[in-house]
Amino acid sequence: MGGATQGTQQGADSGKDGTVSVTVGGVVFDRSKNGSGNSAGALTSATSWTPPPCWYAPKYTPDQLQKEMEPIWDAGSTGYEWDAKQRDRYVNGHPYKDFNKDKAGKGYFWDSFVDEDFPPGWDSCDEQPFWVDQGDPPPADIENAVTPEILAELAYAEIRVPSTEVTLAPAAETKVNLPTWAWLDAADFKPVSVTASVPVIGISATATAEPVALRIQPGTQDAVTYPASGVCEINDGRIGEPYARGKANRTPPCGVRYLRSSGDGTYPLQATVTWKIEWTGTGGAGGDLPDGTFGATQDVVVQEIQAVNR
Repeated sequence: MGGATQGTQQGADSGKDGTVSVTVGGVVFDRSKNGSGNSAGALTSATSWTPPPCWYAPKYTPDQLQKEMEPIWDAGSTGYEWDAKQRDRYVNGHPYKDFNKDKAGKGYFWDSFVDEDFPPGWDSCDEQPFWVDQGDPPPADIENAVTPEILAELAYAEIRVPSTEVTLAPAAETKVNLPTWAWLDAADFKPVSVTASVPVIGISATATAEPVALRIQPGTQDAVTYPASGVCEINDGRIGEPYARGKANRTPPCGVRYLRSSGDGTYPLQATVTWKIEWTGTGGAGGDLPDGTFGATQDVVVQEIQAVNR
């Protein structure tokens, strides 16, 4: 808690439907429409943007804050001067009198919550608990106080997307100068979403990730990608095109052609999918968040084409 119990974290209980509740009065994440499976992973922002490492949300009723604070003061471990300032703030009317009990049921004390992974800046939410009347927005000068947009950013951090292992043809191994086709099954790359909400004040936001492109990095400079940029756009719900008989002489819309054998080893082909992130929230709010990426590496064997001497 900012100012009172430093380092207080969010506590979570996971339900079978994927819904996770974070402390009384805090943020609730609904992950039931998220990507799943052991290979699913978190997105990395395509820019330097990162989700909030900490935020402020409703945390205490007047009685709850009193029960939180008074044992700390009674213990005396925080020192007389600090205790006196806190009593002055919450009991003596500067600015709150008797923990705002005359406003019970009409608002909440807000306090800080921390990303449980403790990213850089996790300890930057150091404001003391502050009161917000029900129906009023949080103070404008409080950075990262939950709004629909902040909730969307927190939901972004909870998005999980499927693995990006592409299907290759030839599959087991390919040959030097032979085009290798690459594609992703559209059934595995449907949009996923996470909703973040604060039920006690009736606001929510949903962040939705939709796959838009696949970037192929062959793992060696001795290769040519299709297209030349190495970026395969999504088309008709699929990235790339499956190989089929009769296409051997065609240039794949998405793929790679290796120019040199991998010898006794392999080339680490990296396939990275770019996901477009949009959000919608309470009151018609919405917009875009930075694109996210998620990739995987797979080993590719490239052999020389063996000539037959007659």
